[in-house]
Amino acid sequence: MTAIELDGLRKEFADVVALDGVDLTVDEGEVFGFLGPNGAGKSTTINILLDFVRPTAGSAKVLGRDAQERSAEIGERIGVLPEGYDIYERLSAREHLEFVVESKDADDDPGALLERVGLEDAIDRRAGGYSKGMKQRLALAMALVGEPDLLILDEPTTGLDPNGAREMREVIREESDRGATVFFSSHILSQVESVCDTVGILQDGQLIAKDSVEGLRDAQGDMTMVVTVGETGGIDAALDEIRALQSVSDVDLDTDEVTIGCERDAKMAVLNAFEDNGIPVEDFETQEASLEDLFSSYTEQEVQA
Repeated sequence: MTAIELDGLRKEFADVVALDGVDLTVDEGEVFGFLGPNGAGKSTTINILLDFVRPTAGSAKVLGRDAQERSAEIGERIGVLPEGYDIYERLSAREHLEFVVESKDADDDPGALLERVGLEDAIDRRAGGYSKGMKQRLALAMALVGEPDLLILDEPTTGLDPNGAREMREVIREESDRGATVFFSSHILSQVESVCDTVGILQDGQLIAKDSVEGLRDAQGDMTMVVTVGETGGIDAALDEIRALQSVSDVDLDTDEVTIGCERDAKMAVLNAFEDNGIPVEDFETQEASLEDLFSSYTEQEVQA
């Protein structure tokens, strides 16, 4: 069964189309990274999943149930870390957790959950004195109550220092290992790349790509080669030959290293060009595009189209 299913989802706000026919499935147990520039429609999508906003057309299902018709039932099985959430400044972290545990009729130990997110030393302090990162940890602990089947996390690393971000990733992996589905949006692409099974890219209200990071790389077909040569005398002829290859986009020489942007199938042609021109290759390595590179490539293609 799918954890999330969007079918022709459309949302209009007056004369603004926030979502334009989005089709998306997220499988149970998957860690799904939802990406897109500001204004792409990510928050609108999440708000529809949570029944905070009603779609203009199309449908959204969460855990096999209609997100609008059965939102209360869905709410019992999900945990949410929303962007821009509010806390009760007069309540301690323990009191926040006790409230959520009671409202979900769960049996979690508030102390254990707060220790898990690194708030054990501030468990009985009023939350009004917390830093932004501490408030983020508290919100995560609240989302984990009741071992939800689905976690929806909107910008979960906001306000966290590098250690906090690492701990957040560890929690996401632990929840995935437990069998939960994790759906989260983020603008910090390295965070997404390190934990996600699948990535979706939203642009101008449309889903322009969905695949694993490796699958997105394969679809783009681009990589970078760094070739170390034994000598550079007469190398211009080799570089001209490499630049003339249709599958090569960029060539740059720096001392004895040549950096080449190319498609994956160009590797042998590049190496042969050095050999044919008498330039000894001492070493070479290939570098895959980062998720940030892929994101830029996909969104730029969409704008140009």
